[in-house]
Formats: sequence, C-alpha cells, structure tokens
Amino acid sequence: MPTASAQLARVLSISSSAMPMLGGEPALEPIAIEGDEGLSRLFHYTLTLATPEQPGYNERQAANVAIKQLVGEGLTAHIVLDGRPGAGPRQRHLSGLVTRVRFLRLENRRALYEAVIEPWLTLATRTSDYRIFQNQNVLDIVREVLAKYGLPFDVQATRSYPPREFQVQYGESDHDFVARLLHEWGLYFYFEHEERSHKLVIVDDMASHQPFAHAGYQRIPFHAAEATVREEHCDRFNACEALQSGRWVTSDFDFKRPKAELQQVSAMPRKTAQASWERYGWPGDYVVESEGEQLVRTRMEETGSRGERASGSGNLRAVVPGCLVTLERHPQNESNRQYLVTDARLRLQDVGDASAQQEFECRVDFEVIPASKVFRAPAPPVPRPRTTGPQTAIVTGPAGREIWTDEYGRVKLSFHWNRYCTKDENSSCWVRVSSPWAGTNFGGIQIPRIGQEVIVDFENGDPDRPIVTGRVYNADNMPPWTLPDNATQSGLLTRSSEGATDANANALRFEDKKGQEQLWLHAERNQDIEVERDETHWVGNDRTKTIDHDETVHVKHDRTETVDHDETITVHNNRTETVDGNETITIHKNRTETVDLDETITVHKNRTETVDLNETIGIGMNRTETVGMNETIDIGDNRVVTIGGNKAETVALAKAETIGLAKALTIGLGYQVSVGAAMNTSVALMQTEQVGQSKRVDVGQTLTLQAGDRIQLVCGKSSLVMTSDGMVTINGSSFDFSASGPVQVSGKDIDLN
Repeated sequence: MPTASAQLARVLSISSSAMPMLGGEPALEPIAIEGDEGLSRLFHYTLTLATPEQPGYNERQAANVAIKQLVGEGLTAHIVLDGRPGAGPRQRHLSGLVTRVRFLRLENRRALYEAVIEPWLTLATRTSDYRIFQNQNVLDIVREVLAKYGLPFDVQATRSYPPREFQVQYGESDHDFVARLLHEWGLYFYFEHEERSHKLVIVDDMASHQPFAHAGYQRIPFHAAEATVREEHCDRFNACEALQSGRWVTSDFDFKRPKAELQQVSAMPRKTAQASWERYGWPGDYVVESEGEQLVRTRMEETGSRGERASGSGNLRAVVPGCLVTLERHPQNESNRQYLVTDARLRLQDVGDASAQQEFECRVDFEVIPASKVFRAPAPPVPRPRTTGPQTAIVTGPAGREIWTDEYGRVKLSFHWNRYCTKDENSSCWVRVSSPWAGTNFGGIQIPRIGQEVIVDFENGDPDRPIVTGRVYNADNMPPWTLPDNATQSGLLTRSSEGATDANANALRFEDKKGQEQLWLHAERNQDIEVERDETHWVGNDRTKTIDHDETVHVKHDRTETVDHDETITVHNNRTETVDGNETITIHKNRTETVDLDETITVHKNRTETVDLNETIGIGMNRTETVGMNETIDIGDNRVVTIGGNKAETVALAKAETIGLAKALTIGLGYQVSVGAAMNTSVALMQTEQVGQSKRVDVGQTLTLQAGDRIQLVCGKSSLVMTSDGMVTINGSSFDFSASGPVQVSGKDIDLN
C-alpha cells in the first residue's frame, strides 16, 4: 500500500501507508482530532476525517471509501507548531494504530468518517494468557512479554529490582499483567511519538524525563482567560494540596523463617495537619526484608505523590505527557516552577473548506506534578487477579524419577492452564503440601508423587502462592481397591519406589462389611514396632503367626506366658534355650518329651530335679551325662537302674557313695572294678560278699587283712581262726605241709601229740 499524506488546512494533517486512495489521491483528510494521553495509560485519539472536496467525486464514491484497510495499520497525525524558526521541530506527531474506523454521514457532497488511533500496546489488551515466570525480575518479565509484539519499546530504569521466584500471568491480558507488575514496583510508562511510529518508554525516576523538543513549549506563559493574547498560553492553572496518609506499613510471612519479623514501615508525612495517619497492607508480597522495604517505600511514594498536583488549560498544541514544562507569570508564586505532565486531553479543530462556519480551535486540559516530587502511577483499573476456588494440577519432576521433593516436602506442579509447561523439575516453583498434622518434627506426611493429580488452592487467592491441599484419583491413577465392589474398604496403600510394580506396597486396610470386618496390615519388607511402655494384645478367637525365616524375641525383664489349654511347639531343626539365672518349669499333670536324635543338657552350676511320684527315663541307645563339679542324687525310697548292655563309670578323682540302709548290687555276668591308685571300702556294721563260684584276689605286693576281734577262714571242714588275744586255731581232717626248702617251727613250747 503506498504511503500518502493529506493536509486539509495549515495545522492538521495525517499520513498512513494504508491510506485508501480516490483518483490517485488520499481518500481522507483530517478536520479535527480529540483525545487524551497520560502516564501509564494508553492514549486514545479520535480523528474526524473527510473526503476531499474535489470535482468529479460523487457522494456514492465518498460514502464507500475502503476504510477497513486502515484497521490495524499505523497512522500519524501531524500538528503544525507555532514558534520562531530554529526553536525546534515544526510539527508534533501523534502516531498510533487505527483500532476503529466508521462512516459518520454525508455533508455537502463530502463523506465524514471517524478513526481512532491507539498505541501499539493496545494489542496487548487484545490478548490474554496463563503463564509462569520463574526467578526473573520485573524488567526481565516485561521485556519477555513485550518482545513478541516486535514493536519499539525502551526501558530506562535507574533502580535495580530483585528476581521473583514465582510470578504468574493469570488469565490477564498482556497489558494488564505488565501494568500490574510495573505499578507494584513503582515503574510507569509513556510514549514518544515520531513521524512514522511511536515508542513505549518505561521509567522509574523523574530524572528520565526531558522537556519537549520545541523550545516554544518548554516554558509556557500564564495569562488569565479574559486576557487577549495571540501567543499560545495557559489560561487556567490550579495548584492543589490534598490530605494524604503519611505512613505505610506492610508485612508478610516466610515459612522458612516463621519467627522472622518481616514488617516494613515507610513514613513520608506531608507538611499538613492530620498527615500521620497510617495505611496497612497485607500481605506485602515479599519474604526478603530488603524487597519489603522497596515495596513499602513505593506504596508510600504513590500515596504521597497524590498530595501535590495541579491542573490547567490553554490553547497549547504541545503539552505532552512524559515531558517537563515550566510555568511562568502565574500570580501564585509557588506555581511558577517546572512540572512533569502526567495527563493531557487535546481538542483541535482545523479550519475546514467544507464549511465557512468552521473555525480553528485548539484546547488542552492537562494535569502536572512538580518535577521536584516523586511520581508514582496510581493502581491500574483492573484489579490484581484472584483465584476463585481450588483447582487441580499434576505433580512433575525430572525424567526417570518417581518422587521429587525438597527438605520441606514441597513438590513441582504442572497446572492445567499452563500451556508452556515443561512437565519436569522446572514446571513451577516448589509448592508447599498441606498435611493432616504438622508439628516440630512430628505430624503426618505423604509426598505426592510424579504424575499424581493434586488439589491446589492459593494463599489469599494469589496465583503466585499455590499450596497443595489434597489429592484426587483419575483414570490414570485409580484407587487401590476396585470400586464400587470394595466400597466398604478404606485405608492406605503405598507404592514402593523406585521401579516397583503394583505388587510392591505397604498397606493398612479396613474392611467394614458386616460379618467380614477386617484390619489388614502389610509391610512390603520390614516392619518395626516400638512401644515405649505397655502393649496389650487381645485376640477373641484364633491367632496364627508364620515366620518364613528367623525370629528373635528379647525380653529385658520378666516374661509370663499363660496357655489356658494346650500348647504345641514344633521345631523342625535345632532349638537352643538359654536361661542366665534360674528356670522353673511346673507341669500340673503329665509331660512327655521326645527327642528323635540327640539331647545335650548342660548345667553350669547347680540343678535340682524333683519328681513327686515316679520318673521313667528310656534311652534307646546311648546316654552321656557330664557333671563339671559335683552331682548329688537323693532318692527318698528305692531306685532301680537297669542297663540292657554295658555300663562304664569313670571318676576322674574320687567317688564317695553313701547308702543310708542297704545296697543290693546284682550283676548278671561279670563285674570289674579298676582303681588307678588306692581303693578304700568302709562298712559301718557288717559286709557280706557272696560269690557263686570262685573269687580271686591278686595283690602286687602286700595283702593285709586286719580285724578288731577275730578273723575266721572256713572251707568245708577246715577252718582258720585268729583272735585278738593272739590265738590261732587251725582245724582240719588232715594237714599236708610241703616246701621246696627248709621248714622251721619255733615256739616256747612245742607239743606234738
């Protein structure tokens, strides 16, 4: 589309690359412009356009200009400025995008149209998004949002701004989101207009502003409205002093430092009465004290900047928002100083050829703030977005992981509205998880796992402050028990991690179906139960306990086990029972103990075994009994020991055997006693030894038989009697003495019959 420029009169003209053409000439010329512009506001100018008054144009042609081709295209209005040559540019430009154009009416064979131009930033009001920004400061976020439009903007901030962990554009238009962030941190914007374009400028300090380029509009004179003055001037100027709060207080809460005092105060009372009243805002939207100090100071500056303003009017063609201007000649001395133009409403009507009644008119109403003050834009008309209730999200984390959390049990989330989500550990900030109970190193906890759907709410409805409040099942994550078949079951079933299957879990389940009530506890691997005092178990019927491997029971004090009926203990391999002190076993009826192979009983000290009636011990093969020191066997009445084969008894040192009354020893075949050194036999009254056939005594050296009264040897009719008085009597039917050597008989008297 060719670029065209049309000028109806000497003051106002327009140009646009999209201008419709009639007969090779621009189809539209401006006859008036009206609109307003201000800091941190989108300007809005309405141009009244008319078709040229040319021969050959009929009304039908004039009424059917292709105005649609202007919509969305750039258009610049040019206003010729008065002033001496060399004072600056000859024109003021108002450049914008055509956002609306309409046919008005036919008038004197000309068609009148109306076109609205707005800044390119108006495109940002026609978009909306849900988007998350992490660890970026306000300027980084604004640059990223505006960059996609590919249109000129400039950031001239003088202060530094901290990165924000989590910032959400929550269904807002790009414009509302940017405006909200800029306002929160004390930034504001205006537009610089050029011949074919305009530029968005973002600033935060009065030092960023300059006077308008034309010297004739840098200092403007004041003349009262009734004065007749040809030069452009200000004819109304009203300085205003207003009562404002003089103190701002804000605070917040940091869960990482729950006892931290985060309250921040900024006091800038104006020099008026009643200027000390305080405004308190909560939450302050910070967890770092330095950020809170910056934010509360900004709020105080915003409040204070409304305390001293001024408004004025005049026939000035270039009172430009964002520029500095100095007022002169005002009767109120304090008003004669430099100001920043914050808002301006322009009405300009040019002399028209179509009507002799139309006269040139230019009026501007403006508002200013002293350049010595701090300007902060008011809050945007669109309030900060708030969530209207809980929503759900999906837990995310690094690829290949099942659980992703930090030391506070927080998780990362993929919100359903976040179409840019990476669905990994960078999906969101760390989000706190509500627990049914949370105390100092105690409470309940279950970390939501990657892929699970959770319920998310937002603290104070702030999208920047999500918190997980619950969990829900979905088609990918179904309940642990089939429903509705198992609707009477409730409980917990976990899942082993990492790399587990559906068969790997810990569980606690309650079955509440009448007649089938059950509590089921399952430990996938280990179960540790700690009871710091007493534990009581009651089983109304049977109890079965199966241990596939080993069991260790350690009772550090006493143990009492009572079985009201029968007890059966089966040990398929070995059993070792150790009692460090005493053991008492009481069996009120019978006891049968069967050992299929060997039994070894070791008593390191004493052992007492009492059988009130009879005891029978049957040993199918061998028995070895070892007593390390002493053994005492006390039998109140009789004892019978029967040995089917042999009995070997070995006493390493001495053996003492005491029998209170009598002892009978019967040996079926042979009896042998071997004594390594000496053997002593002591009989208190009498001893009888009976040998069925023969007895032999072999003494290696000396055999001594000693009796206190007499010794008598009897063999049939032969006898030998020795008495204590020295008498030796030998009786026999015959005597046979034989010797290989001499025989000697000595005596006092020898009497031979």
